Amino acid sequence: MKVLGIETSCDECSAAIVEDGHTILSNVIATQIELHKPYEGVVPELASRLHTEWISQVVQSALDRAQLLSKDIDAVAVTNRPGLLGSLLVGLSFAKGYSASLQVPFITIDHIRAHLFASQIEAPLAYPYLGVLVAGGHPVLCKVLDYDEIEVLGTAIDDAIGEAFDKVAKHYGMGYPGGVAIDNLAKKGNPLAFLFPGPTLKEKHRIYDISYSGLKTAAINQLDMFWDQSSEKSLENIAASFQRTAVNMLVKRIRLALQETGLKRISAGGGVAANSYLRSELKKFEEGGYEVSFPSLKLCTDNGAMIAALAYQYLKDGKRSEYSESASARVTAFKKKQST
Repeated sequence: MKVLGIETSCDECSAAIVEDGHTILSNVIATQIELHKPYEGVVPELASRLHTEWISQVVQSALDRAQLLSKDIDAVAVTNRPGLLGSLLVGLSFAKGYSASLQVPFITIDHIRAHLFASQIEAPLAYPYLGVLVAGGHPVLCKVLDYDEIEVLGTAIDDAIGEAFDKVAKHYGMGYPGGVAIDNLAKKGNPLAFLFPGPTLKEKHRIYDISYSGLKTAAINQLDMFWDQSSEKSLENIAASFQRTAVNMLVKRIRLALQETGLKRISAGGGVAANSYLRSELKKFEEGGYEVSFPSLKLCTDNGAMIAALAYQYLKDGKRSEYSESASARVTAFKKKQST
C-alpha cells in the first residue's frame, strides 16, 4: 500500500509517499524558514499563504521523486490537528480533493501521534515504550502502549521546551530558528558558566509535568544572579548553560518515569529531538540496559513521511475518515495517568 502523506500544520509544507508503513519512497519538505526569519518567528498568515502557493508543487515533487504517477497512490493522509488553523486547512482541503479525484481512502492524522510514531519507521521498538515528544508547542511524556493507545504522564504547564529555546535565542539575537542556533552555540560554550534553576512541581500528581517559564525568565531577566563570574558572559556560555538546564529538567522526569513504569524502551520525537545534547543524554540510558530510539534528523522536523506511516497503521485496521472532518488547532484529549 502506497500512502501519500501531507503535512502543513505549521511552516513546513511537506508531502511524502510511504509504502507499507516503513519504506519511504519520497519525503519532500519545503521549508519557510528564510521567509519567516525577518520576524524571528512563524507568522501564521504568511505560513498559510505560502502553503497555498506551494502544496501542489510539493505533492508533484513527491510523486516525481518516488517515480510514481498519481494513479499509483492507494490512500491519502493529512494532518488535521493540532497546529496553525489556516495552515492545517490548506493541507486538509487539498488532501480531500486529491483523495476524491483518485477515489482512494482518505484519513486524517493527529500531528502529535505522528511525531511519537516517527522513530518506528526506521528503527521499530516493541510496545510498550516511554514516548518523549519534544516539539515546539506540544511536549508530552507518555506511555505508548500501541500506535493509537497513549497514556500521558506529564506535559508542559506553560512554555514548551522548543518555545523556551526560541524566546531565549530571540532575546539575545542568537539566530533563527532558536533551537538550532542555541545547539550550535552551546557546542562552543561552558555549560556551567550560569547555574540556572531547574524548577520542580511539588504536587504528587504533577511530578512529570514541567515548567520552562522560570528558566526562560532566569536566562533573560536574571542572568547575573546565576553567573559564575570566573566565566565569560558570552552568547556561547549562555546557550550552553541554558541548554544544559533545559534538557536536564526533561531527563530527570524521564528517569523518574522509567523507574515508576518499569519500561525498558524510550523513543523521542519532535523538532527538539534533533538537539545534539538531548540525544547524547538519552543515549546514556543505554548503559543501564534501556533501548533508545530516535528518528533521523529529517524525521524530527514536521514531515509527510510520519503522517503517511502512521496512516498505514490505521488503514490496515480498516479505519477511514469522512470528508466532512475538519481541522482543529487544539491538542486532542489524551488519557492522562491518575496518580494514587
